[in-house]
This record gives sequence, structure tokens and C-alpha cells, in this order.
Amino acid sequence: MKTCLTIAGSDSSGGAGIQADLKSFGANGVFGMSVITALTAQNTLGVDDILEVPTDFIKKQLESVFSDIVPDAVKTGMFAGADAVSVTADFLNERNVKNLVVDPVMVSTSGSSLTCEESITVMKKKLLPIAGIITPNIPEAEKLTGNTITTEEDILKAGKALRENFGCAVLIKGGHFEADTENCTDILFTDEEKPIYFSSKRIANENTHGTGCTMSSAIAAGLANGMNMKTAVHRAKIYVFGAIKDGLDLGKGKGPLNHFYFTKGR
Repeated sequence: MKTCLTIAGSDSSGGAGIQADLKSFGANGVFGMSVITALTAQNTLGVDDILEVPTDFIKKQLESVFSDIVPDAVKTGMFAGADAVSVTADFLNERNVKNLVVDPVMVSTSGSSLTCEESITVMKKKLLPIAGIITPNIPEAEKLTGNTITTEEDILKAGKALRENFGCAVLIKGGHFEADTENCTDILFTDEEKPIYFSSKRIANENTHGTGCTMSSAIAAGLANGMNMKTAVHRAKIYVFGAIKDGLDLGKGKGPLNHFYFTKGR
């Protein structure tokens, strides 16, 4: 069985972060492992508090995992502090990790900030350049490029710039693209000449807590299972669409997806 490691924050309500990643790994046929970078007290309404994990313990977790079960793919998510980004990037670079998926988490679905400017700076300097693919949503792509994105042309410019700046594949997710009210289109930028579009109907369901975490984890699972980048993204897109479409409705705010929607009735 192939293995995946998530390096991210814990979501006490189970919808995003480590919890969403492990569910996504299992649903996509890989064995999941975790290194926790931060603890959050949160629910579907928002993030109440964040407790950073000391960087020496983050490194200790990484060493424990890699000394025993070397992952076939790694994904990173939330980093509350710059030092956590730095120690993680250094470790993964030293181990020459392949199939690294970086979800540059900055803000939760509820709108709560999950990182700081210094973390973003270190991420751009040390983590993104060693990634195989990065998966920003539109607000995150704006933050990484410093440019406002309101049109499809803006998305194409941003994707090209990120691809050139960091030398990795880039998937800009279209969930926040308000100009298209009918479809949700993610655009993948690789070394191919033209970007690749992955489109699905926009679902009338506000319960999307943890969508980004789930997408990046599903991509990592696909890569771990030997899929090429295009196929891994395509399969992940189908999986996330199904998890949203299921219409799970938990909590008083923007609730989570149903990561195991395909098991209903069994």
C-alpha cells in the first residue's frame, strides 16, 4: 500500500487540516501519516485560537516518520509561524522529497487568518521552490503574486508567473472566482505549452469547509499511487466534487464535506 504524509494544522471540528487530509488519503486508497504544525480550536463558525507546535517537535515528528515509513508523497498545509515553514522546508529539501504538494493555506473557509506575512515570505523562499505542485485558491494566488485577480486573463497571468517563479506545477482553484456563477474551473499550469482546464458545475452548497485541504491531499494520493500530474488532479477534482455534492450539513456555519460519500448505503 502506498503512503502519504500530511504536514499541517489540526482542526478540532474535523472538517479541515490534518483530519480532512487523513480522511482524503484513506478515501483515495493510501495509508496516511501526519506531522502536526499547530493545534486550532475551531468549528464551522470560525477559528477561536491557535497553538503553535514548537519547531523542534515538528522536526522530531518528521524524523520519526521518515526513519520508519518513508512516504510516497507529502502534502503541506497550515503553518502558523515562519520557523515552522523553515524547519519543514529544510528537512524535506535535505531528504530530496518527491511528490511534494504544497497547499499555501492562509485563510480558513470561515475567513479566519491562519498564518502571518513572515510565514508567507519564508514559504516563497524555501518551500514553494521544492514543490512538485502548489494549489492556491484565488485569494492565495493574489497574495503570492501581489496582483488582483478578477478575470480569467488574470488567472492565466498569475499561474504563468507562479510557474516561472517557483519552477513547479501550479493549480489555481476556481472556487472563489465570482465572475463564473455556473461553473467551478481549476486551471493547471505545467511544462506543457497550454494550461489545462478542469471544470465542474458549481454546486449550491455552502458547506465547503476543508475543500482545499481535501483537494491537495487527493492529488498527493494520486501521485503516490503513480498517476501523472494531470491524472492526479483530474481524479482529485472528481472526488472533491462528489464530496461537496453529497450535501453533508453539519454545524451552524460552513460545514465540512463528506469525505466518504461513496460508502453510503453499504
